[in-house]
Amino acid sequence: MAYDAALFLFGYVAALGGAYAQKNRHHINVDIFHAKASTKVKIIFDFISYGLGIFFLILVIYFSFTKFQEAINFDYRRESEWAPPMWHFWLMFSISGVFFTLQLIKDEIMGLYTLITGYNLFESENENGN
Repeated sequence: MAYDAALFLFGYVAALGGAYAQKNRHHINVDIFHAKASTKVKIIFDFISYGLGIFFLILVIYFSFTKFQEAINFDYRRESEWAPPMWHFWLMFSISGVFFTLQLIKDEIMGLYTLITGYNLFESENENGN
């Protein structure tokens, strides 16, 4: 029972923490390229990586929601003595994927705006480092 609960909680924290980490810009960059690049090149790097992230997250959302539907229809459960249902785990991955995707889309729009105009969309966000 403790193992199943820890597994679910770890999954929740890891999945939901992704969008939060993106919001606060705590994801890892390849600093050897990113730190030495100009602002425009950084935005282009970010634009490409965010686009790939969005593509990957759309796949995660699709497959997680498919697994959620299967878990509901076939009453999937963990194979343990407690045998908790699995539907909530797949639903949470679908929801967290949506949050993370929305955060990446927001960052893509902000980067595109900065690239085109030369100005930051939200000055207060960049002043605080958030």
